[in-house]
Amino acid sequence: MESKKLGVVLVILSLLIGGMFFYYSSSLTNEGQALGCFENVNCVRIERTLTFTHFAVGVFAFLLSLGFYLIFFNHHEGLILKKLEEENSQKIKEEKFSIIMKALDPFEQKVLTAIKEQDGITQNTLSLRVDMSRAKLSYVLQELEKRSLIKRNQKGKTLEIWLRI
Repeated sequence: MESKKLGVVLVILSLLIGGMFFYYSSSLTNEGQALGCFENVNCVRIERTLTFTHFAVGVFAFLLSLGFYLIFFNHHEGLILKKLEEENSQKIKEEKFSIIMKALDPFEQKVLTAIKEQDGITQNTLSLRVDMSRAKLSYVLQELEKRSLIKRNQKGKTLEIWLRI
C-alpha cells in the first residue's frame, strides 16, 4: 500500500515539474526564435538552456513512469509480506512442536510425530504406523488428549486423530 502512495506522489510531482519545464522550454524557444538565435552564434546561453530542458524532460518522463509503475504494477510488496508471515508462522509452530516433544516420553513422541505427518489419521492406521498394540496406543492417546495435544473424532467404527497444536 505504501508503494501506491509513493507512486501517486511521484506522478503529481512529475506532472508539476514537467509542466514547469515545458513552460520554461517553450518560453526559451519563443525567445530564441524572436532573437533569431538558431541562426545566430551569439545566442549560446539559450541553446545550452534548451539542452538542459531536454535533460529535464527525460527526468520528468522517468518520474512519471516510475510513479505509474508503483501505482498499477507493483504488487510484490504484499506478496512478500504474506510469504514472510506464513514462514514465520510455520517456524513458530515447528518450535512449539519441538518444545512439546521434549516434555513427552518416547511412545508419546512417536505417536505425536505420526499424527503430525498425517493429520486426521485413523486410530487403526496409527497403530500400524507406530507399531504399537491397540491397548498401549489407546492409553497414549488418552494421555495426549488429557493434555489437549490431540483431538479424537468418531469415524465409523474407529476414531480420527487430529493435532491440536
